[in-house]
Amino acid sequence: MTQDPASVPSGIRIDTSKPHPARMYDWFLGGKDNYPVDEEMARQLLTVDARGRDMARVNRAFMHRAIRWLSAHGVRQYLDVGTGIPTEPNLHQIAQEAAPESRIVYCDNDPIVLAHAAALLRSTPEGATEYIQADAREPEIILERAGKVLDFDQPIALSMLALLHFVGDEDGAYELVAKIVDKLAPGSYLVLSHVTGDFDPEGAAKAAALYKARGLTLRPRSRDELAAFFDGLDLVEPGVSLTAEWHPELGEPVPVQGDDPIPGWAAVGRKR
Repeated sequence: MTQDPASVPSGIRIDTSKPHPARMYDWFLGGKDNYPVDEEMARQLLTVDARGRDMARVNRAFMHRAIRWLSAHGVRQYLDVGTGIPTEPNLHQIAQEAAPESRIVYCDNDPIVLAHAAALLRSTPEGATEYIQADAREPEIILERAGKVLDFDQPIALSMLALLHFVGDEDGAYELVAKIVDKLAPGSYLVLSHVTGDFDPEGAAKAAALYKARGLTLRPRSRDELAAFFDGLDLVEPGVSLTAEWHPELGEPVPVQGDDPIPGWAAVGRKR
């Protein structure tokens, strides 16, 4: 299914000449807010690993479990960078179900997410949600705009889920995370999930080549490379784990094809 361009609000210009990760992710999840160019790319990725849909669903389930864990541990503020197209239940729904006073700021660089921002702003009366249009490679802009809704003197959970593998080392992936974490109060958390080539280096290289051919970046990272994002933070048990194996008791299992692990790492770390 594809999004009808006519249904996108006027004034929002969407580049449909090349695929966008947020819209491809939407296609993998069975959504309709994507274009033929996104579906074409997603189907090509399925020839590299037929479990593309499983990867998206497993990542989504990790988000649900991580937010439940954070809510249970007192977190009431969230900065979600690389939000993607809304899919219920979204982060704010999970957080505000547990604690209605929770405040959430979403951030993405795809205008199609802006077109659906209203769905991201349905807050409880006690809490708040806001959406900002910015690129992850612009941490100063994100911090400035998020500061209008979030109190950076109090703990915040920074989530970058299935995002950083689209940011190359040359674009300062580690630096941009560090710049935001540096501004967070003690007791804040960093929440990451990330594609890896640890289990199938050849397949990961093929996928990266598909992205590069379309002017996009895919930078799978190893377990140790993901752990490096948490330097100076205290990793929450079980540390860096397979995405599907991070506190599975907090959500329903996601059925997947085959017995091989879904190639992704996830972790949550606490700032001292």
